[in-house]
Amino acid sequence: MAKWVWVAKEALRDHRIPPEPPQLPPTIAAVPEIPTTIYNGMIHPLVPFAIRGVIWYQGESNSTEGDSYFHKMQALIAGWRKIWNQGDFPFYFVQIANYGQPSTDPAGDDGWAPVRDAQRRSLVIKNTGMAVTIDVGDSGDLHPKNKQDVGARLALWALARDYGKTNIVFSGPLYRGLNVEGNAIRVYFDSVGSGLIVGKKSGLLPTVKDDGGRLQRFAIAAADKRWRWAEANIDGASVVVSSPEVVNPVAVRYAYSMNPEGANLYNQEGLPASPFRTDDW
Repeated sequence: MAKWVWVAKEALRDHRIPPEPPQLPPTIAAVPEIPTTIYNGMIHPLVPFAIRGVIWYQGESNSTEGDSYFHKMQALIAGWRKIWNQGDFPFYFVQIANYGQPSTDPAGDDGWAPVRDAQRRSLVIKNTGMAVTIDVGDSGDLHPKNKQDVGARLALWALARDYGKTNIVFSGPLYRGLNVEGNAIRVYFDSVGSGLIVGKKSGLLPTVKDDGGRLQRFAIAAADKRWRWAEANIDGASVVVSSPEVVNPVAVRYAYSMNPEGANLYNQEGLPASPFRTDDW
């Protein structure tokens, strides 16, 4: 390229048409799918500047990835922390929203469910946080318009973790563990806030308690791996899940589908529970 510039200047000085410029190597083309393209274009130029932390909203294009997306999140966060050299700065991300037609299959496992679970598991990475958005998406719009709730939920993490507002409940319920009790499974949660509720969210309005509602989108299975829709009831800081069709259950899934329409487990602060699965099938 440097040689061509020199030759072109010579040609122009002599009133000649310059030769065609050399073609760039195809691997440097500005195509987002090529590794390093987006990083070099949008992140690398920012590295000299100090930052307070990161918010990250991505995952739709990773479709049915599970473990590989979890490993990518580890690599991404570790890589950015290394190049900025500012320690383990906060990295708060959005669990991708609901999209597409609701599934009637209790097993779920369609579309983005594995990615959401990988995002949930990414909370094991130091100084990370996750905003759940399965209740503010749009079944017909890949980029839902409600960013107000998304931003507010991310802000809660930052306010509580980085700006001294330690009295804030900043997360919805997160799966912690289970205990098999006969033909039922008791599921325990972290981040229950002031308590678990059946909630209802409509548009930009705050979440309200649905006193007459029942928990939806829980599924249960025995060792045969055949999933059934389950009855789920809040009991203190836990949820008891069962089905008359499942004897000796071993696993539970909640909101584990691309569009878990009707998923309605919240804490009293109005933050939705993250989708989860207790199995590794």
